[in-house]
Amino acid sequence: MANQVITGIKETAQSITGAARPWGDFLDLSAFSFPSSIADATTRVTQNLTHFRINYSIILSILLGLTLITRPIAILAFIAVGLAWFFLYFAREEPLTIFGFTIDDGIVAVLLIGLSIGSLVTTGVWLRALTTVGFGVLVLILHAALRGTDDLVSDDLESPYGPMLSTAGGGNDGARGDYSGI
Repeated sequence: MANQVITGIKETAQSITGAARPWGDFLDLSAFSFPSSIADATTRVTQNLTHFRINYSIILSILLGLTLITRPIAILAFIAVGLAWFFLYFAREEPLTIFGFTIDDGIVAVLLIGLSIGSLVTTGVWLRALTTVGFGVLVLILHAALRGTDDLVSDDLESPYGPMLSTAGGGNDGARGDYSGI
């Protein structure tokens, strides 16, 4: 049983770190420049948050871990909360069933978020954690706004607005149409 848990955690950690974008791309200084407008900055933030979401999550997790290192009871509480998240949300392939009732994933997530917040308050590190996460988010948004998106792969930069931005009525043979004369 313990070996299965450890193996599952290792596999999850490897899949998460494998999904992260290369840190060389993330920290490529030649890709940094000031955005030309607010719209450009907003586009960069949206695209970079999508492209580097795993990298940003890893950074925030490390910052939060470093914040909690001074409070051993908080570390133990968050190990317990992390295991709860792992077993009740991430590692499940079937719906959660308790006493014959199937629990929706959204309800499980809300309960786990409540458990996370409760453990923050109970261990007395909520203000420190909130400050750290706030600072981390500020730095990550600054990174996302300053890092250009020209060199990023275009398939995961697709707009979240999807079909709303496609041309209405379609064109000939699926072509987008020539708007150069407008």
